[in-house]
Amino acid sequence: MIITRRAFTAALSLTGLAALAGFSPLRLIGEAFAQDAPSAADVAKPGALPDMALGAPNAPVTIIEYASMTCSHCANFNETVFPKLKAEYIDTSKVKYVFREFPLDIKAAAGSMLARCIAKDDAGKYFAVNDMLFKQQTDWVLKNTTETLKRIGKQAGLSGDAVEACLKDQALLDKIAADQKFANEVLKVNSTPTFFINGEMLRGEASFEEFGKKIKALLKS
Repeated sequence: MIITRRAFTAALSLTGLAALAGFSPLRLIGEAFAQDAPSAADVAKPGALPDMALGAPNAPVTIIEYASMTCSHCANFNETVFPKLKAEYIDTSKVKYVFREFPLDIKAAAGSMLARCIAKDDAGKYFAVNDMLFKQQTDWVLKNTTETLKRIGKQAGLSGDAVEACLKDQALLDKIAADQKFANEVLKVNSTPTFFINGEMLRGEASFEEFGKKIKALLKS
């Protein structure tokens, strides 16, 4: 198990990033690097949790993002690049956009669990909660995580008791950990954000222009 319940519970009761000392991303995900690129079939393989996607299901281009809710680069991408991608390509049925959780620490896992609990099967609501978490990232990462997540949950219509129940959902935590393990070991994801554009890996916080070049090339092919 990549994420343990004991570490998870302890981290949520503490304040600040110092609470996670010794729980580094490298310990969490290992040092797996690919000699060969993962296959498109492996990238598309369903996980323990259902994919959350925006855009036309049969769009010619599929972009899959692996992100951690505590990743500052992911938050910046969400703020500066994703809205342009959505307007230009997702809302126009050219791109199907899939978001997959890859928590780099315990608090990121908590944020992902909250998003899943609030949204349930509603992808639009899921992306909206992720957007809220990214925009308030400093607040809930650096302050008392449980209390701040309760406030965010309340803003999204979830009671404090429901947030607590969500963060104690072992089955949900296990599914997030299983999907993360598959992404690391099979797809060779070892940092966030990592993207797959029609199965081709793109690491790091790419610009809108870089995405545009790749998308336009695929639309012409």
